[in-house]
Amino acid sequence: MTHPDQKLASLGIMVPTPAKPVANYVGWTRSGNLVFTSGQLPFSDGKVLSPGVCGAIVTKEDAKAAARQAGINVLAQLKDACDGDLGRVKRVIKLVGYVASVHAFTDQPFVVNGASDLMVEVFGDAGRHARSALGVAALPLNACVEVEAIVEVE
Repeated sequence: MTHPDQKLASLGIMVPTPAKPVANYVGWTRSGNLVFTSGQLPFSDGKVLSPGVCGAIVTKEDAKAAARQAGINVLAQLKDACDGDLGRVKRVIKLVGYVASVHAFTDQPFVVNGASDLMVEVFGDAGRHARSALGVAALPLNACVEVEAIVEVE
């Protein structure tokens, strides 16, 4: 299997420095061989990608791209949890995606595929996971999506 860092390089993805918590929480925590990440917003270059609500301001395609960026930020937290070595990831167990959306918007699974597809691209079969894709009224900083993960590590 290709090392995750090599796969990321081939995809042209630079994993950023993990975001610092903005309130009373940590970016990740570990219990045994499981790492739980805090929810990650779609920050890129210090800005939230595609702010707003799906079905009103944000298209489902733009929200899917934002979910991918939130997934990249999940990888940043995982890399920190693994002392810089994503090769220690054994399996992505579960992703949870929250999508800020109007009442009639029902494409949350399509949106969260942005993060899910990324995990499979980076980790192959070990990136396949259980998942929840939820619609919510609003997210911090007017983000259209937030993603968290549970991951098994060595």
